Amino acid sequence: MIYCLQMVGLIIVLLGMTVLLASAEHDYGEALSKSILFFEAQRSGNLPSNQRVKWRANSGLLDGKANGVDLVGGYYDAGDNVKFGLPMAFPITMIRVRKQMAASGELGHAMEAVKWGTDYLIKAHSEPFVLYGEVGDGNTDHFCWQRPEDMTTSRLAYRIDVNHPGSDLAGETAAAMAAASMVFQRSNPAYSCQLLSHAKQLFEFADKYRGKYDSSITVARRYYRSHSGYGDELLWAAAWLYHATHNRCYMDYLTNNGGSLGGTGWAVNEFDWDVKYAGVQVLAAKFLLRGREAQHAPVLGKYQQKAEYFLCSCLGTGAHNVQRTTGGLLFRQRWNNMQFVTNAAFLLTIYSDYIASAGRNVACAAGTASPAELLLFAKSQVDYILGDNPRGTSYMVGYGKSYPRQVHHRASSIVSIKVDPSRKAQDPNILDGAIVGGPDAYDDFADERDNYEQTEPTTYNNAPMLGNKDGNHIPHPQPSTPLTALSPPFTIEQKATTSWESKGRIYYRYRTVVTNKSSKIAKELVISISKLYGPVWGLGKSGNDYTFPTWLDSLPAGKSFEFVYIHPASPADILVFGYTLV
Repeated sequence: MIYCLQMVGLIIVLLGMTVLLASAEHDYGEALSKSILFFEAQRSGNLPSNQRVKWRANSGLLDGKANGVDLVGGYYDAGDNVKFGLPMAFPITMIRVRKQMAASGELGHAMEAVKWGTDYLIKAHSEPFVLYGEVGDGNTDHFCWQRPEDMTTSRLAYRIDVNHPGSDLAGETAAAMAAASMVFQRSNPAYSCQLLSHAKQLFEFADKYRGKYDSSITVARRYYRSHSGYGDELLWAAAWLYHATHNRCYMDYLTNNGGSLGGTGWAVNEFDWDVKYAGVQVLAAKFLLRGREAQHAPVLGKYQQKAEYFLCSCLGTGAHNVQRTTGGLLFRQRWNNMQFVTNAAFLLTIYSDYIASAGRNVACAAGTASPAELLLFAKSQVDYILGDNPRGTSYMVGYGKSYPRQVHHRASSIVSIKVDPSRKAQDPNILDGAIVGGPDAYDDFADERDNYEQTEPTTYNNAPMLGNKDGNHIPHPQPSTPLTALSPPFTIEQKATTSWESKGRIYYRYRTVVTNKSSKIAKELVISISKLYGPVWGLGKSGNDYTFPTWLDSLPAGKSFEFVYIHPASPADILVFGYTLV
């Protein structure tokens, strides 16, 4: 079995769920394939013969030459042509590879995605206490809209060393190397050992020579400033090194420094390429929940408390909840909000597995949350990205019928100058699988090339969408039970009776049947409908919830009633959560 035991991605989880809602459900297998394909579009260097994104070609072949080092390869992080080390290492840490991906034909591609990144990171770590953290200059690059194959901008490389430290950059790179070492542990043990060797050296470098990387590589400040500092990356690296090696010194570091570096003190409601605390806390909670860390249980318990603070904030049942759009998407900021969505959904998914294995729930300020509730909320976020939203738009390029066409991405937006010097041929390529920045707080989205806040994709948006569920302990609904009817004594059946296209969107009319399966008369029914983006006919309204239609005040045993709704998405989530049986 091949593992990259970082965390757990979403797409294979959802692909493996036995219950899918009605006819407009998503093809998670297609979404997985496209997510991985996007990484090939972001490759820098000499492209391999099996490159599937044919509109890309070799680029950055002189990277590092001016500095006397080979830095050819790696990934462009977004729609520009700079190679930024911190946001490049984070996705490598996040990608999870498991042998079940072979069933969809994506195992080899996922492993290649990891290795393309780690091969470059090995080059960038040219000496034990030297790490190159950027190739290219964001200022000059952003003034010139060129494909990477045609670059004429600066390709100077920037590094950290003992006199110019960068604990956050070195720590994240160490975490990436440690996590990736587990991918190749059985298929390529020599390479796995090489990655671990680099990870250990980088962690020592990060801890011994402390400092923020953007104080040393100042050209990165405008683009990837380290706002959280380096405490989270030191703990993140220690956690992954312990996970990969089971060496007690890394567990000791994680627990002895939890207070001073913020791991047991900071309660956060975000997780991204910069702020790793929630990731550290969830990983530390895993160590505790598997019941083998009695010696460190008190400190790991503090990590777990902070992990559950994050999860409850996402669920909307915590003390300080994450804002949501009207359509239900987690929302933190206008600029590339999707990075927070995919990463939050990632942590919700893996934690649901951890607590399911331990036979417990999450305690939130507003009550407890079960493993299934965490997983279903994560699914709702992925479904929103794939098109279940008020606009009926998929925010994954190339997925569905409606998706962004004016992506802020140099390589895909123009043809090579060698093909057309006039550059008149626009939009020649589809950037399949790219997850763009996404809508604003009101679910609005402008598909415009210069709207980089919403239309630019990044590798760290996509990485959490890759992988497989670690374990088989999450309680899934049985095939005969719709996700919208998890509570007896009612069943809810939905069916799309017709569909039509209007202004580029596909609208569906859903017929919904509610049946009383009890032996008593049901009264005072309260129905919750979420992920609903259109009108409802045949129900009464009570605040944010729904009730019996006006012509009905009770539902006898074995009887049903119907209502319909129209919206441009998969079936809404419908649940009877209030009733009286007489």
